Amino acid sequence: ALIGEKSLSGIWGPVSKILGVSGEYVTAIETALGSAVSNIVVEDEQSAKDAIRFLKRTNAGRATFLPLTSISSRTINEQGLDTMQGFIGIASELVTFDKKYTCIAENLLGRTVVADNIDNASNIAKKYSYKYRIVSLDGQIINSGGSYTGGSASAKTGIMSRSADISQLDEAISKTK
Repeated sequence: ALIGEKSLSGIWGPVSKILGVSGEYVTAIETALGSAVSNIVVEDEQSAKDAIRFLKRTNAGRATFLPLTSISSRTINEQGLDTMQGFIGIASELVTFDKKYTCIAENLLGRTVVADNIDNASNIAKKYSYKYRIVSLDGQIINSGGSYTGGSASAKTGIMSRSADISQLDEAISKTK
């Protein structure tokens, strides 16, 4: 994208491309990310400001930018959490990413616990006084503060699940050939 004579630089891409997730965790991670899945990772604050000016000037909509220089890691450090029934992991540890994106993964997912089901999620949330967000594998959420969000998610509609489907299909095509 061009701004006058100079092009936009320092844009790394949307969170959905920066973070990788395997099939069994896709629903939980996608749910945990919510709209942040389409946030755009950029090199620094200047890159974010340039991109915002471009969007404004071209009337091309709005976006949220995550500068690597201003986003900080947020993680959980709780004794005994990993021994709770149904605990699967901290969401940021269940995704793959290039080391330079650690702050992004930990900022968005480092304080989210993934549990196997809503009942165990509820027990974990209660035990830790609703300090953390807990997401079940099927996408139910217990928010920090104690509110519950859930129901039936439209099956396999998110950006990350489509990417997972595409890579599985690519593998199948290669094997078939």
